[in-house]
Amino acid sequence: MSDYYYTQKKEFKKIGVPKLKICGMNLNISEVASLTPDYLGFIFWKPSKRCFKEELPELPHNIKKIGVFVNETIQEILYKIQDHNLVGVQLHGKESPEFCRELQKKAKGIEIIKVFSIRNEFNFEVLKPFDDVCDFFLFDTKGKLPGGNGYTFEWSVLEKYPSTKPFFLSGGIGIEEVDKIKSFLQTSASKYCYALDVNSKFEIEPGLKDTDKLKQFIDQIKSS
Repeated sequence: MSDYYYTQKKEFKKIGVPKLKICGMNLNISEVASLTPDYLGFIFWKPSKRCFKEELPELPHNIKKIGVFVNETIQEILYKIQDHNLVGVQLHGKESPEFCRELQKKAKGIEIIKVFSIRNEFNFEVLKPFDDVCDFFLFDTKGKLPGGNGYTFEWSVLEKYPSTKPFFLSGGIGIEEVDKIKSFLQTSASKYCYALDVNSKFEIEPGLKDTDKLKQFIDQIKSS
């Protein structure tokens, strides 16, 4: 959907619209994969209604498979990486920088996405210790659950984003947010927005995605 690169000065540059991650995959994986998103996310947190417990079907090589974990052990994460051929992990709990560093060492080449939850304000100082131990940040809406709460946070908070680390924008993104996303992409707050992460607003039921809505969303975002 878009290309990103680092200049000789190591400054992150964005071309086009963000990439797309569809998370909470479970029931109609192959159908969603036919829409060729950049990432598919599989939740391995047992209390989740979208917890993935099956075998993954064969997927196109250009779709990256991400495992979502909440306060899981490194051993279990490594097992899931091997068992499902994951190319990345999304850490949605209270994982420390030391945990991320250890995972980085043991899961060489695996993309690490560290999640931070936001309401209408956020202390960006907490990001600094994670800067060298993950590949991306993901900003989600703070709510009762670690994710999938179905509503957005105030994206203008990201005007104060102090890092050059590319990030995923998540939290209650649906068809209704297309205009808001297009406006956001015109602001300086979106400079390091690498990908959009969608989930609950494109579901018929937990884990079953509405592919018609997803296609409409993809088409409208691409048109920006």
